[in-house]
Amino acid sequence: MAMRKVLVYVPVILSLVVLGAHFMRYGNTLAVVGVLLLIALLFVRLPWVARVMQAALVLGALEWAFTIYELVKMRAALDQPFTRMLIILGIVTVVTACSALLFQTPTLRKIYGFYRRERPENNAG
Repeated sequence: MAMRKVLVYVPVILSLVVLGAHFMRYGNTLAVVGVLLLIALLFVRLPWVARVMQAALVLGALEWAFTIYELVKMRAALDQPFTRMLIILGIVTVVTACSALLFQTPTLRKIYGFYRRERPENNAG
């Protein structure tokens, strides 16, 4: 059971690290610091943290999609091959987007304090 809790974080952390490397490649130090703070925030077990992570990962996937668009456009204009790059970054985009969905799994919902509340029964009869 404990191993499953650790493994569910692997795609999330991997997505954030790769996103941080992407920002570092383009010299965006502020975004790199933001990604590092997000990784540290994973240790805070509150519901709002899960939502912040989901938003950050969705924005990260959008960043990857925009990057794909820009790189394909540039390579096509220079008549350079882009298929392999498109496939690799497409996979990175999908993994990043799916990492956001992991916060909807029962394991992470429990870790971050999302409990299903039972509806009180109507005893008025």
